[in-house]
Amino acid sequence: MINFAGVNDDGQTPTDRFSSFMSIRLYIGNLPQTFEEQELVALLKSIGEGVRFKSVLDRETGSCRGFGFANVDDAKVADAVIEQLNGKEFGGSTLRVERSERRENGPAGGNRRGGAPASGQPQVARKAVNKVVHSDAKNEGAPDPRWAGELSKLKDLLGNQTTAV
Repeated sequence: MINFAGVNDDGQTPTDRFSSFMSIRLYIGNLPQTFEEQELVALLKSIGEGVRFKSVLDRETGSCRGFGFANVDDAKVADAVIEQLNGKEFGGSTLRVERSERRENGPAGGNRRGGAPASGQPQVARKAVNKVVHSDAKNEGAPDPRWAGELSKLKDLLGNQTTAV
């Protein structure tokens, strides 16, 4: 029976029950640029069942970017994977295996596009905010050089127009 607070007879809330079904995501880093993914999957499955692995590939070359993620159904198996594979030699590289932090705010939270970092630490600006690229002041004699070609084409078009009165 579930009461109004959503707590079941076993004392679990819906969030507790849902999180028990969620898999644990592991970061597996320092992978060699060329390796057989099946070989790593077999190594992961030798530790325990319910392990799925996906390497992150470069969009342009299609080669491994040096890391990937494993989803593990059981917390004990996840801990065993970390314990047995973190620091282990694989294909000439020493693996780095740890629990992956899930993003709290979706794609905007702490990513490369300038969202607030998930850690709550202030983000360091890459470029100066007050940098002046050009000025729109009226007293300048020449137009912005980036638009000079377009302005010239526009003047030619306007000059060639004839209006029937």
